[in-house]
Amino acid sequence: MAPLISAQEVVKEFPLRGTIFDALNPKKKCVHAVDGVSFTIDEGEVLGLAGESGSGKSTTGRLLLRLIEPTRGRIEYRGRNIVSFAPRDMEHLRAKAQIVFQDPNSSLSPRMSVGQAISHPLQIHGIGTPAERKERVLDLMEKVGLSPAPFIYRKYPHQLSGGQSQRVVLARALVTQPDFLVADEPIAMADVSVRALILQLMRQLKEEMGLTYLFITHDLATAKYLCDRIAVMYLGRIVEIATRDELFRSPHHPYTRALLAAVPVPDPKARRDKKLPKGEIPSAINPPSGCHFHPRCPFAMPACREARPPMREIRPGHFSACILD
Repeated sequence: MAPLISAQEVVKEFPLRGTIFDALNPKKKCVHAVDGVSFTIDEGEVLGLAGESGSGKSTTGRLLLRLIEPTRGRIEYRGRNIVSFAPRDMEHLRAKAQIVFQDPNSSLSPRMSVGQAISHPLQIHGIGTPAERKERVLDLMEKVGLSPAPFIYRKYPHQLSGGQSQRVVLARALVTQPDFLVADEPIAMADVSVRALILQLMRQLKEEMGLTYLFITHDLATAKYLCDRIAVMYLGRIVEIATRDELFRSPHHPYTRALLAAVPVPDPKARRDKKLPKGEIPSAINPPSGCHFHPRCPFAMPACREARPPMREIRPGHFSACILD
């Protein structure tokens, strides 16, 4: 069975504006945001994409929906390369693949009521009559916990709490009944008391609506709760990918081990040997040669500086881009 979403050697480079002298240089500088990323997401699966800020997670999510164009590579939806989709095909894809942005306040128009914001995708795609749209929106609002729906339907974004705003953008993404949802740190702006409720809601909606998620997060503890598999990203590259249980039980890449060591434990008496990476994340404009992590890696060898380590299967279904055994 073919995966729902497939990324094959996807690259995204953002050219930098320079001086007039830089224009004469044939090798222009650019930000290497995504550097040869490959993975698949099966239908009904939740794939977590984890890593530090600036690792390219959000850019990868936008590339999968073609909100930004890839520099190179192939992105498939149900076996079809969406990079070559015509505008009519992209309109259909927009209804079937949606995104929940990190900051709900910046993604909601202050001039649109909650009802207008959620029903707007239905208007764009010409789905249903005005009465049918309103009925669908009210039903969905109740399902995501925006109750009483008729009352909140008339409210505006500035009248909502943080948790309500997050539920509104989630409802807006689900109103077209998509197959695939990119959730870009959907709980980052919510209060701690609300985060567990939103995660539980996303889990429930996945089962009820048969959804497939790309769940972008910098918090591995959150990924452990929701995800089936987890891909770890560092400086534009995926360095490890495995099932949730396998990754937490036997992390292989040194960067993954460092991330897991930073996850807090509930026991105040417990102490971990936190081997934090030395130094700072290198610039994506001029990334290190070979393995991007080698300047900070405690196990770095000369070979790590010379060539990019291939992604290899160290155990069934567990892949790591590290030459360590």
